[in-house]
Amino acid sequence: MKNTIRFGAVAAASALALAACSSAPEDGDAPEGAEDYKACMVSDAGGFDDASFNQSAYEGLQRAADELGVETAEAESTAESDYGPNLEAQVDAGCDLIITVGFLLGDATAAAAEANPEVNFAIVDFGYDEPIDNVKPLFFETDEAAFLAGYAAAGASATGTISTFGGINIPTVSIFMDGFLAGANRYNEDMGGDVTVLGWDGSDGSFTGDFENQTNGQNTAQGFLDQGADIVMPVAGPVGLGAAQAVQSAGDAWLIGVDSDWSQSAPDYADVVLTSVLKNISNAVFDTIESSITEFSNDPYVGTLENEGVGIAEFPEGVVPDEVVSELDTLRDGIIAGDIEPSTAG
Repeated sequence: MKNTIRFGAVAAASALALAACSSAPEDGDAPEGAEDYKACMVSDAGGFDDASFNQSAYEGLQRAADELGVETAEAESTAESDYGPNLEAQVDAGCDLIITVGFLLGDATAAAAEANPEVNFAIVDFGYDEPIDNVKPLFFETDEAAFLAGYAAAGASATGTISTFGGINIPTVSIFMDGFLAGANRYNEDMGGDVTVLGWDGSDGSFTGDFENQTNGQNTAQGFLDQGADIVMPVAGPVGLGAAQAVQSAGDAWLIGVDSDWSQSAPDYADVVLTSVLKNISNAVFDTIESSITEFSNDPYVGTLENEGVGIAEFPEGVVPDEVVSELDTLRDGIIAGDIEPSTAG
């Protein structure tokens, strides 16, 4: 499920302008040749201010500019039709490494890599049935962290009903939702609970159909709140900000963020953030750039609980019961050891 995923979609049409910047390394420890290296990035349609995976990836690119002294450029997509032209523009700009952000750029990245074998690429949340020599996949086992969030949410719920929804039904979205459900199910088993999860049943669930329309997120979250849910986990990029509005307006509910720590990346809603399922994309992007300066490898990066590529953010004090917080350490160890399956497949 998590090693190789594909998506069929063809991107084409108008291009966006590139923005470039560079700075000197802070500590002089950058790899030799960093000052002559150009690392670039193409967002998906959510944009770099999505308080989610695009933003986290962009922070890794900025860190590489600050700490390694590489030149950087980025192209922000606003629609799927921008992906191909943005990639072509970055190739034309002389990028050594082009990082594409998200599952939806899979086909466009493969096409650009095939057309430009002298340029190296990396892609967040996507892999190919047949590895491509000049494309490095960046994977994250987010169900491991979402399992912990689901367990904690089940323990913290005052109503006994929690919820999740996605933007588009693709594996990199549903993996969060499935881990969340599995964690809540484990809580019910361990604690004799009867917590209900709305929005995902292990094979299908609620999706807004996009990653942009915040009104869709607000309406979907409000529907869950109306059914008695007091915790909502949106897996939908900026659409999740609409869910945050609904949760905050309710006054007696909590939000679980994804990808980044929403108490930091979405500070207007920090007061209702129970935790966030962290996908440490920024670290993966930085490490990929740093290592590629010396020698590019298409070996996949896989972020896990064990290597801290995924995790969960801290809870507000006193919201999650102490016995639940204590149990999370045991569950984390069990997942790392392979004794606990963090998805409903187990």
